[in-house]
Amino acid sequence: MRNTLIHGLAAALLLAAPLTWGQSAAVQDNIPKQALDATAAPTTLADLSKDQPVTAKHAMVVSAQHLATEVGVDILKRGGNAVDAAVAVGYALAVVHPCCGNIGGGGFMLIHLAHGKDVFLDFREKAPLRAGPTLFQDDKGNVVPGKSTGTYLGVGVPGTVMGMDEALKKYGRLSRQQVMAPAIKLAKQGFVLQQGDVNILGERTKDFQKYPNVGAIFLKNGQPYQVGDHLVQPQLAKTLEEISKDGTKAFYHGDIARKVVAASEANGGLLSMKDFADYTVHWDTPIKCGYRGYTVVSDPPPSSGGVTVCQILKLLAPYPLKDWGYGSARALHFTIEAERRAFADRNNYLGDPAFVKNPIDVLLSDKHIDQLRSTIDPDKATPSTQVKGSLGATEGMDTTSYAVVDKDGNAVSVTYTINYLFGVGQIAGDTGFFLNNEMDDFTSKPGVPNTFGLVQGKANQVEGGKRPLSSMAPTIVLKDGKLFMVTGSPGGSTIITTVMQSITNVIDYGMNMQQAVNAPRMHHQWYPDAVIVEPGLLTDAVKKELEDMGYKFKEVQSWGADEAILRSPKTGLLEGANDRRRPAGLAAGY
Repeated sequence: MRNTLIHGLAAALLLAAPLTWGQSAAVQDNIPKQALDATAAPTTLADLSKDQPVTAKHAMVVSAQHLATEVGVDILKRGGNAVDAAVAVGYALAVVHPCCGNIGGGGFMLIHLAHGKDVFLDFREKAPLRAGPTLFQDDKGNVVPGKSTGTYLGVGVPGTVMGMDEALKKYGRLSRQQVMAPAIKLAKQGFVLQQGDVNILGERTKDFQKYPNVGAIFLKNGQPYQVGDHLVQPQLAKTLEEISKDGTKAFYHGDIARKVVAASEANGGLLSMKDFADYTVHWDTPIKCGYRGYTVVSDPPPSSGGVTVCQILKLLAPYPLKDWGYGSARALHFTIEAERRAFADRNNYLGDPAFVKNPIDVLLSDKHIDQLRSTIDPDKATPSTQVKGSLGATEGMDTTSYAVVDKDGNAVSVTYTINYLFGVGQIAGDTGFFLNNEMDDFTSKPGVPNTFGLVQGKANQVEGGKRPLSSMAPTIVLKDGKLFMVTGSPGGSTIITTVMQSITNVIDYGMNMQQAVNAPRMHHQWYPDAVIVEPGLLTDAVKKELEDMGYKFKEVQSWGADEAILRSPKTGLLEGANDRRRPAGLAAGY
């Protein structure tokens, strides 16, 4: 494996001092504290050069919580395929990673079958039928802060249970009872908390203390859990047992739905039993694009992830990033400008395809990409005020991602979410699971930034039964039709750039999977017009050069957590990489 990272990184190793991780400036940067993971371990670029992935010959699972990974590996060893393992991991994460793993939210599953077929499953949340474009505005048309994130108005109809059930029925080998049994056991018997678990739970202690039914589970005598404590969730165990027995009927038509609806009604929300009864999942064709001889397979709308990742990569394709080097001013300049333009298109033109026409063919056409690229000045930054959605007039964070590859070569990438850490922070009655605040992903008002600073248009306005536009981007990369990489990340709008960088770090900069996942990142999303960077990416010289070109930087501690698998072209082994930003996570295989 290649341990020396080329050119820019190699030069940076000579200059890099040990990093200290300061407080995030996230709030003023319109990237909320919930978008960032305070559990990242300090690193230096010298440390990065030594990073090695976990390797396995047959199969691999990577997730943000070690117990969930172990569940997935066990399912694979017992004869399950990648989809069986993915469903088992999804339910296990709902227990051991409750901030982000969920049955109270929704997401996307991307599947590559060993015989060559690629399929996409959309189980994104839907807006309640009574929701409308002005839901989060006052009577004067002003957006009311917190209305979409801290109240039951922010809760969309959850899709995870139906999504997992649908994937299992169509492509799994094992029964629902078999794949859910490990999660039920973990909820009943509990598990021992590690530092990474405690760090995440501690992020919302004050919110847990507001709600007795939440505090009774996620606090210990009213105070935060400590390392070594045992977290038991009997109410969630009961809910999971009902789902295990009766599937979607239990969740969407039975007592679980009734309890969620009752809590919503009691707290000013809009959810109804009809919302649950009418909920559907959707199979679709993935987005595909080429990049340097590889095929990138990702998710279509209502995710913006696949389109935007592909736009960025297509914009970068003519540039010699490998020669310029990781972390070099020139490579960063063209990457930032590609991100800026792709996000401008994303924020203006994409939405739920059941409600709006997404001009995907135009956005990914060579003609459009060439036109966008022609506007990049090679010597200076383009102010975002000069970059518009270029087809005409302008109009969560805390998610989790995991990856599975089985012995037959089937691969699954899943990203699912409840938006903030622990979503809306509330649990309906004794159901035991957190509800999402995914409605914040809609455009509360065209031109007004959402929680993640995204300035979006009318295509993503709130409408009853509509799925909010997402940045989730579970992605699979193929080489000559064969599996090369599985990647995906949480992180709100930063998901797109995290996934894109995991791909370029391997293909352009020659990193192994662990290095590619751990490497310091940067992000630009059109507005706010600043480059968000992690410590260690910029040397003083590179930073000054880019500032002289017109860039402004905001340093944040960390974001996202790419959980990825690579089929090494040198050894043929699977390389699994758990992100250093999720120290409770694990890559494991056999």
